[in-house]
Amino acid sequence: MHFITGGAFNGKRAWVKNRYKVQSDDQWLSAYVNNPLPLIIMEIDQDVFILEGAELWLRALTENYDADKCREIWNECLENWLTWEKERQNRQLIVIGTDITKGIVPMEAENRLWRDVTGWAYQDIAAKSEKVDVIWYGVHQTIK
Repeated sequence: MHFITGGAFNGKRAWVKNRYKVQSDDQWLSAYVNNPLPLIIMEIDQDVFILEGAELWLRALTENYDADKCREIWNECLENWLTWEKERQNRQLIVIGTDITKGIVPMEAENRLWRDVTGWAYQDIAAKSEKVDVIWYGVHQTIK
């Protein structure tokens, strides 16, 4: 699994498209177009598959569950995604998530919960990913 993060509108999507030579929308599932969090992706028959908008999927979880349950569901997804990736040689899963953990701490409890859960979830995915890149202003930095 390859986790890509960075600021909003900092070139993550373009970098991934270029890096992985994405040819088809069939290779892409995005929370930005209201696709729900994919708990299981076993039916996907691609060698490269991109999940985009992790922070929005995490926000949806925080609207329905407490922090512990959100993290439990997220880690269940990560395990399912890793199973898909390992099922066939040369499969690569890329997960893109905007970094919302910097800056001023939100005043509203629900936004603080979203920020906290996102930070913990990103730690979990970074730990389980083979590779982690940060994209700022279109420039990538490999941190794992």
